[in-house]
Amino acid sequence: MTERLLTQSKAIAEAIAQEMERDQDVFVMGEDIGAYGGIFGATEGLLQKFGPERIMDTPISETGFVGAGIGAAMEGMRPIVEIMFADFTGVVTDQLINHMAKIHYMSGGTVKIPMVVMLAMGGGYGDAAQHSQCLYGMFAHIPGIKIVVPSSPYDAKGLMIQAIRDDNPVMYFFHKGTQGLGWMTPNPRATGPVPEVPYTIPFGVADIKREGKDVTIVSLGLMLQRSLDAAEKLAAEGIEAEVIDLRTVVPLDKKTIIQSVQKTHRLLIVDEDYKSFGLSGELSAIVAEEALEYLDTPVKRLAVPDVPIPYSRPMEQFIQPSLETIVANARGLAAA
Repeated sequence: MTERLLTQSKAIAEAIAQEMERDQDVFVMGEDIGAYGGIFGATEGLLQKFGPERIMDTPISETGFVGAGIGAAMEGMRPIVEIMFADFTGVVTDQLINHMAKIHYMSGGTVKIPMVVMLAMGGGYGDAAQHSQCLYGMFAHIPGIKIVVPSSPYDAKGLMIQAIRDDNPVMYFFHKGTQGLGWMTPNPRATGPVPEVPYTIPFGVADIKREGKDVTIVSLGLMLQRSLDAAEKLAAEGIEAEVIDLRTVVPLDKKTIIQSVQKTHRLLIVDEDYKSFGLSGELSAIVAEEALEYLDTPVKRLAVPDVPIPYSRPMEQFIQPSLETIVANARGLAAA
């Protein structure tokens, strides 16, 4: 039987549609998520299926519609709220980190917030400093929020369904470059097999996308796809890289990372978020604390330096982990 192929954007939209059909309490709010279908395609076709009462285009007022989503979740509904760019969380940080994340705790567990905040993240196409950040590391620092970052159409659908069904607030970050949109740089990995039936992927379970014995590469999102490309090039040189997709940052699957390092004795972290005080540092600390004796050489981190994302295409490409820098650093670790 021929596999059914979907882009990541269509996989996300299908996941939302199936959950809306299953549960009348699921609805979507956000800017341009209705008639436009979301500027990155994550809600395409939903308005036609479910109408404007459940697919609600909002004004440009993140504080207002995120707050409305929190209120709806407190009353037992399951809102999906799209913040068009992850960068725009700056407008609504109080609602996210002081209300959404903390109400369950501050109510003594009596109030649940079953809410998904969906955000487009990442650069690589010249959208400059206010539209190109990832920021999942910043929100992973806040207790009470689950953080999801898919890197394939299959994972995107299963993780979205899991997020909608979760009784806790979930921030679901998808990378624009993995959505499979025609107006962006062509990306073969943005299209893949996706079952038509609903399914879930449990949080806190990383996926070994490629097995290897010489070096462990841990990544997520578009950088995971780039790491798989790098692993193919390395294999042609006789270097077998094990590539781990985190899939969720919170909860984090420490066990899979540590077991891989115990096998390969080398770790390369590839992250499109900022390097300082972020995910790459947390992963490095975990391995140093729990598997230091297995390392044959220090952990290597490839991440974005502490500068605003440049508009200039050559400068933006310079600060991002690239296929070439991933290959070079993995090669260096394997030789150490």
